[in-house]
This record gives sequence, C-alpha cells and structure tokens, in this order.
Amino acid sequence: MDITSLLIQLASGALGGNMAGSILKNLSLGLLGNTLAGLVGGGIGGQILGALLGISTGTPGALDIGSIIGQVAGGGVGGGVVMAIVGLLRNMLAK
Repeated sequence: MDITSLLIQLASGALGGNMAGSILKNLSLGLLGNTLAGLVGGGIGGQILGALLGISTGTPGALDIGSIIGQVAGGGVGGGVVMAIVGLLRNMLAK
C-alpha cells in the first residue's frame, strides 16, 4: 500500500462516516465525531474489508479506475461501519 491509496481510503472513510451519521441520526456523533470515526474506519476498515472481500487495491503506485473504486468502496463502508459501531456503543453506555 502506498500513501495515495491510504489518502483515498481516509478521505472516503471520512465521507462515509459523515454520510452514515446523516442517515442514522440517532447514532450520529456530530460532525467532528463522525469524521474522526470515519477516518479510523476508512484506514483500518478499508484494509480489512478489502482483504476479506478481495477488493483489489491495485499495485502500489498504480492508480487505475478499478483500484480507486475498490479503495473508495472499502474506505467508505469501513468509515460508515465504524461510525455506527461507535454511535451504538455511545448510546448503550449513556443509558
């Protein structure tokens, strides 16, 4: 993995976290919380999801359309999932 792939996954993770926060209002962590959870989910979750589902992230340094789509999908889904998990944990601990 190179820095470009990581940046794509982090950006799409932040976007995925904020999108999930806007869709799941009861789990939203606010703008900063959604963004931070999305960044973590995009970086870590994007790598895990990519490995589990076999999403190609391409060879290091190669930015073909398939690898970019895989990175955006993995990062976005990872960001949304981590944001939802953190939101659920926050709601459970608040009770």
